[in-house]
Formats: sequence, structure tokens, C-alpha cells
Amino acid sequence: MSKLYSSNPDVVLVGAGIMSATLAVLLKELNPALTIEIFESQNSISRESSNAWNNAGTGHAALCELNYTPEKPDGSIPINKALEINEAFEISKQFWAYLVRKGALGDPAAFINQVPHLSFVHGDKNVDFLKRRHQVLRKHHFFAEMDYSEDRGKLAEWMPVMMEGRTSDEPIAATRMEIGADVNFGTLTGLLIGYLQKQDGVFLHLKHHIADLKRRRNGEWMVVAHDRMNRKRTMSAKFIFLGAGGGALPLLQKSGIREDKGYGGFPVSGQFLQCTNPEIVEKHHAKVYGKASVGAPPMSVPHLDTRVIDGKKSLLFGPYAGFSTKFLKGGSFLDMPMSIKLDNVLPMLAAGKDNIDLTKYLIGQVLQKPKDRIAALQEFVPTASGKDWKLTVAGQRVQIIKKEPKKGGVLQFGTEVIASADGSISALLGASPGASTAVSIMLDLVNKCFRDLLKSPKGKAKLREMIPSYGASLAKDESLYHEIRDASNAALGFRKK
Repeated sequence: MSKLYSSNPDVVLVGAGIMSATLAVLLKELNPALTIEIFESQNSISRESSNAWNNAGTGHAALCELNYTPEKPDGSIPINKALEINEAFEISKQFWAYLVRKGALGDPAAFINQVPHLSFVHGDKNVDFLKRRHQVLRKHHFFAEMDYSEDRGKLAEWMPVMMEGRTSDEPIAATRMEIGADVNFGTLTGLLIGYLQKQDGVFLHLKHHIADLKRRRNGEWMVVAHDRMNRKRTMSAKFIFLGAGGGALPLLQKSGIREDKGYGGFPVSGQFLQCTNPEIVEKHHAKVYGKASVGAPPMSVPHLDTRVIDGKKSLLFGPYAGFSTKFLKGGSFLDMPMSIKLDNVLPMLAAGKDNIDLTKYLIGQVLQKPKDRIAALQEFVPTASGKDWKLTVAGQRVQIIKKEPKKGGVLQFGTEVIASADGSISALLGASPGASTAVSIMLDLVNKCFRDLLKSPKGKAKLREMIPSYGASLAKDESLYHEIRDASNAALGFRKK
């Protein structure tokens, strides 16, 4: 390719993570003529939230995450959120399977592997909850294959490391879905961008940060990019996507669009214990999620997590939350203070007042000593010893704070796409389960900002080729669900139950 950049790109993507990569591939598949420029401040792609060591790595599908099915005061257990998350992950799998069949991603084992998903609880009250949750979930075809057991012999088969040395007679129980996944989103991002770079009209710029953006009178955006040598380049773009993780909010605030008013960010950092004993790593093969502590954010649900990174199996436990005013792992301690504006200061104060439990939880996490972390691990692995585990620093997550008419402001977990009224700029704010649902999130963005691509018969046909269930509901159509899931799993190398 002779040119290094486009003088007037159709699309500018800020951040070379899973969101930008997914959006870029979707757009190029729908319209190969689009010119796309990707800007990344780091010296390589997927260094922040998409990096394998900076996120939980679970293919979030609500197969084991108890926070997606919270019990209501009346004892009922709603499953709507679990259905939404599960369908979103199946949509991601369809898209990846399409690219695998096309030869765009190579061997799928490089980025996705089948790993059972388990929920684990102890104590009479929690066991009762898990049993009732299982009964509700099993009625839906998404979770019909979910097993439940309180039998210690069966549990020892499912999670031997967690049952060794468990002498207490306290009631315990677990559910298990064999069809769970482990996803390395860092590797997947690299494969997606590698596929893009083979196509005309796609340009990747590492070690570049966006210094300014401003709307021109013609409706396009002036974008100013600086490289590490502080050399400036100014361009005009028809569309901008701010997919820079925690770095998206400050750039969104620079845009001056009406839709960004009242948004703030609350950063939460994370740490994991990584097992250094190969025998323990090999013996455990599952993602086992427990219940979060009171006041803990959903991203802090404790889990013993089998990971496959660069073809090597690892075992992590955590996360242990912390607090830093940085919005990115490689960011500045001024990130949060500089994000406070006149339009978001009241929502941020209101959200802080209503989240005292979270504040106490984070303070407790920050003050933890090594023995405290091992004690938490021993609730999952009774025989755990500090000599077999080391502390690993994970990434930063910036939770959304937004205006709320009654309370003034709320702290919102999850992700949210913000787009200008004319669809010329969009940003993704928030955290988990973002990466696992990236395809659904980016499809929503395409619907908001590139409607014309989807109106034509050609566009609709291409989208159905990429996402066979597009326009239908897997949650409502059981036969379609099994047909499409089985086809995706076969392409991605999953074995049948």
C-alpha cells in the first residue's frame, strides 16, 4: 500500500481495542469502499482493557455470573438480563464463526477455547438461592443444559482443586455449563486488525493521541492527532468513534455535543492472584464464579478463572479492587479530576452519596494485606498457600456516572453507547461485559450512525451472512437458537456435549 493515510477519511476510530476492531470489520464488510483510520496512543494494539491480562477474559454469557440474576425482595429471580447477555454473546460467536469460515482469523483456538462455567455458593441461604435460580433458568432453552449439584463427590469432579481439604460441613452447591468459553480479546483484536490491514483504505497509527476534535460547519469533524515526536496532523472525518476505554470520556467532552452533558466517570482498578504452581493450574479447568461482597461492583465478583493465553493455560483468582484516579492503566492521575465539569459535578456528587457501601468496599480492598488476599482465595481453594500465587495488576475500568431526574445522579454498571443526533460521532462508555458483547454493541452503533448501510437489500443480505440470526430473536426461537449455536460452535472448535 503506497499511502500511509487518507486525506479525508470516512471513519476515524480512536483506540485500537476490541470495540474499534469489531466496528471497523463490520463497516468494511458492509461497505469495502470506506476509508478507515485507527489511532492508538500505545506502541501496540490492545494494550489496555482488551489485553488478556487486563480483563477477566470470560466469554460473558450469564452461564455463571450471579449478578445477572439478582434476587428481588419478594424472592423472585428475574432472568431477563441473563437472556440479553447470553444472546449478545451468541451474536459475537456468529460473527467470529463467519470470519473463521472466511479464513480471516486462522485457527480459532488462538483466541477462543471451550471452558466450563460454574457458579459456586456456600451457606444455607445461598444454596437455596442457587437451587431456585437453576430451576428458573433451566426452563429456558439457553440454559436447559445447566447442571446443579450439592453432592460433594460430583462437585469434586467438577472442581477438584476447590474441594480438596474442604472439611467444613457447611452446605455448598454449584451449577455447571459445559459449553462455556474463554476468550483472549487481545489476540482476537490483533487478528481482526491484521485482517483489516490487508484491505485497501485501512490505516493504523500507533503512538498517536488525539489532541483535539471539533465539528466543522459542513458537519464533518476536524481531528488533530499528535505522534510521540509531537508532530501534528489535522484531518477532516465524516464519522468518529471514541473507543478508547477510559480515555473516551475526556475526548467526548472535547466534542461539545449536547448528548455528552452530565456524564462522568468513576475509575476502579483491579488485581488478580496468578497461580505459579503448574500442577494446580493443570488440575483446575473451569471458570467458577461466586457471589459479590456487599457494596462490591459487579466487576468484582470473585472467581477462580482458567485462562488460555498464547496457547498456555493459566489460573487466576480475584479480582481484588482498588482505586486510582487514572482512567487508563497507562493514564494520568489527573484523569478523573480533569473530567469534572460544571455539567457533571452534581451527578457525580449525588452518585457518590448513594454509593457509600462501594466506597467502604474499595477502602477495604486498598488496605488489604497479602494474608487477607490468600484468606479470600481459601474460601474457594481451602488448601491455597501464598507460595503458589503471585499478585498481578489488571486494568482500569471506568464506570459510568450520569444524570438521573430523581436522584440527581447514578453510578451505572455496564456499557452505554452515546451518539450525536446526526450520527457523526459516537463513544462507548462503561465496562463489563463490554468485550464479550462487542458485536451487539457495535451493531447498535451501526444502526444509529450508518443506517443507510443497512437499508439496502445488499446490506441486509451481508449482515445476515455475518449474523444469521439478525432480525430474529434467539431467546424466542428455540430451534433457530440450537441451529445457529451448533453451527457457530462447530466453526469455533467447540466439542458437542
